[in-house]
Amino acid sequence: MQFSLTDLTLFVQVAETGSLTRAAERVHLSLAAASARVRALEEQAQLQLLYREARGVRLTAAGEAFAHHARRMLQQAESLRGDLREYSGGVKGHVRIFANTTAVTDFLPEVLARFLAAHPNINVDLQERANQEIVRGVRDGSTDIGIVAGEVDTEGLQAIHFSTDRLLLVTPKNHKLARRKRVAFAETLAYDHVGLHEGSTIHSFLQRVVDQLGQRLKLRIQLRGFDAMCRMIEAGVGVGIVPESAARRHAATMGIALVELSDAWAVRERYIVVRDLAQLPSFSRALVQGLRDSFAAPGQPFATGR
Repeated sequence: MQFSLTDLTLFVQVAETGSLTRAAERVHLSLAAASARVRALEEQAQLQLLYREARGVRLTAAGEAFAHHARRMLQQAESLRGDLREYSGGVKGHVRIFANTTAVTDFLPEVLARFLAAHPNINVDLQERANQEIVRGVRDGSTDIGIVAGEVDTEGLQAIHFSTDRLLLVTPKNHKLARRKRVAFAETLAYDHVGLHEGSTIHSFLQRVVDQLGQRLKLRIQLRGFDAMCRMIEAGVGVGIVPESAARRHAATMGIALVELSDAWAVRERYIVVRDLAQLPSFSRALVQGLRDSFAAPGQPFATGR
């Protein structure tokens, strides 16, 4: 099929408004021109994309599929425009990363600071996403690199293991559970919890665990980072589930206790997910290698890539 960005924009507007007239107005076309463009798309596809009804239009199944792909193509076109604007300003490359909450808040700031210092003409777009969104983003090209933890379906992608982490229970120093060496997550549900914000990877994961147990997580407060969580726990607001790397760092300066979880799911493998590592630009491969090196031998400089 042959179509322009105007065709795609028009069809997305038709899908959103349910009206050719309103869609035509939004893209500054006459109704006749808009109708002709949609007819041309249907002729090329040899499929009916719209049901024409008395009060507007409705997408057929084929139309729904076309609208879905049109949105993705328009997003990619906008991303391309943004990248080109940055190249014109002296930027030589752009890396897009989707990562889970722990990566974004715990270890990526330090890793990316070193990477950016070694690559002054490279920009990074880092977004916090849930595991499944990360994998979907890598598959559909919305992101170059994904960082996930735990059991995730990465079929058809390259999953590169780079570290192992575990989830711990964090409690105030004087809490009843602070005296325990190990505790099952189910036992902690009798107490108030301090948690991460809605949509964070750990919150979503723990909510699924709680649902499977048929119980309820008593969240007193939800925050956007592990530092804030540990401060609230130190103040006695509740207990919380925190990755070991973050928990041990904050335990060095706060009055909190760390208790091992006996649940098998508490141990989580971390993976870098890409479509094809060999096809990534050299600076993106350097970031992947630098992330792996930062866990194998912390503090080593980043390879610049050739």
